[in-house]
Amino acid sequence: MRYSILGSTGVKVSRICLGTATFGVAPNVEDADGVVGAALDLGINFVDTADVYGDMPVFDRPGAPAASDREAAEQILGRALRGRRDEVVIATKSHGQVGPGINDRGLSRRHIVRQIETSLRRMGTDYIDLYYAHNPDPDTPLEQTLAVYDDLIRQGKIRYFGLSNHPAWQVTEALWIADDRRQHAPAATQVKYNLIDRSAQHELAPACHRFGLSIVAYAPLHGGLLADLRVLDREVAGDQRFSGRGFSESEIAIAREVDTLSREWGLALNQVSLAWLLSRPAVASAIVGAETIDELHANASAADIDLDVSQLEALTALTSGTAAMS
Repeated sequence: MRYSILGSTGVKVSRICLGTATFGVAPNVEDADGVVGAALDLGINFVDTADVYGDMPVFDRPGAPAASDREAAEQILGRALRGRRDEVVIATKSHGQVGPGINDRGLSRRHIVRQIETSLRRMGTDYIDLYYAHNPDPDTPLEQTLAVYDDLIRQGKIRYFGLSNHPAWQVTEALWIADDRRQHAPAATQVKYNLIDRSAQHELAPACHRFGLSIVAYAPLHGGLLADLRVLDREVAGDQRFSGRGFSESEIAIAREVDTLSREWGLALNQVSLAWLLSRPAVASAIVGAETIDELHANASAADIDLDVSQLEALTALTSGTAAMS
């Protein structure tokens, strides 16, 4: 396993990050311990979760327990890490709706303080390594949110914070606010980024590269389409895992081209897709939501692969003419 330095923190994180969004569904509660243990054995020291993962209806799928009968992913993760917590860098998030109340969401001081305590309790730890604002909150001034994170860092409840799904201008504004007020600045951004969906390249990646923030990419295999074309035979694939849509014909066509190139190079589709992403400027790690130990092993191998310049150019050219995905 290879490692990257997270932003300007000096903390080294594995190039492959274990995602836990579907913990309790796939893998189920019984298998989650094995997946986490296998990740640690492979050298993966970076784990991503959130206060809304696992037990929300959006993760429902046939054959899985109902949302009301599932534990939160944070709770499952905390139990799996018992006795090994200090071996990992844990990232979690808050913002999403976690209850029926009108204030049970957002990035207000009230909500963040409540949710950090919930996350700490669920995972059985007294600190979070990296705490993200899961999405922008138009109802709360960014200055207030950053002040809360600064307080939590000074209290020792979080070590660093990041911004997830925030546009480049808002990330830059956060850096300006932190500098102006002598507060801690964000260390990382989390965003959807892969060979098919490259919208992060337009503004966010250049901003992160210029200002020293790391990008932690989610959906690096585009819902499994860039992992193995056999995903097309599954009943639940792509964003259907989160109550979204399946794959478009244009996306499938790109994946088939990447698969053809991968075979010519003697590599697997998932290895090539992840290796390309990890070669991009500012990308520190890719979050892989492995549902089985076999999937985890297959994806972890990509961290050790270096594609040459001609291979990277061939992959980049596949969608370079597509405005929405270039």
